[in-house]
Amino acid sequence: MDNMVNIHYAKTHLSKLLRMVREGTEVVIAKSGQPIARLVPIAKPEPRRPGGFNFKIGDEFFEPLPKSEQEAWNG
Repeated sequence: MDNMVNIHYAKTHLSKLLRMVREGTEVVIAKSGQPIARLVPIAKPEPRRPGGFNFKIGDEFFEPLPKSEQEAWNG
């Protein structure tokens, strides 16, 4: 593995390694030559799009609440 570094190097050069990861390079951290961890970029979430729901609000939604419900809200 070309991008394998030992723990000591990773601790001392973390900023450099994170820069590499941000640019798309996968970095493997090893102990005694044995890989133990992988630094990989976090996948960027899909941008949110408004909408996505398929329903309509009926006119009854905008009607005043029954008196008993209003009283419950008003205390």
